[in-house]
Amino acid sequence: MADIKQTISLEPRLIIDDVDAALEFYSNTLGAARLERFADQSGRVVHAAMKIGTSVFTMAQQVMDWGLVAPNKSSGSGVLLHLTVPDPDETAATMVNLGAEVIIEIEDRPYGKREGRVRDPFGHAWILSKTIEELTNEQIEKRLGG
Repeated sequence: MADIKQTISLEPRLIIDDVDAALEFYSNTLGAARLERFADQSGRVVHAAMKIGTSVFTMAQQVMDWGLVAPNKSSGSGVLLHLTVPDPDETAATMVNLGAEVIIEIEDRPYGKREGRVRDPFGHAWILSKTIEELTNEQIEKRLGG
């Protein structure tokens, strides 16, 4: 048997009620490239993977019996996906045009980022961010009043 070397990595897996719609949404709004999509005999998508830049995230279809529950679209998920993009305003506008909603407006923040949050049509929250100013920890603490 071949020696398979494993590297340590972390890939978020989003539980989605409609994985095929999510594949299309993330491709159209974030430029994500589809890497894989596997469905079982019933047609349920058990695994799909996409890549944004150098980051990979995966998805699986909601299966209540397995405890795989998609976030509630009104209350959202307990996880924030932080995505660094060249233009957070443009990315947010594209996402909103295709069904996302703004949670926190995109604005310049005192910690040197232009960012805000959107919730996609599947209930997942995304921080859309761009560094606009390199600051030390001390400068950030002072600006935040700490």
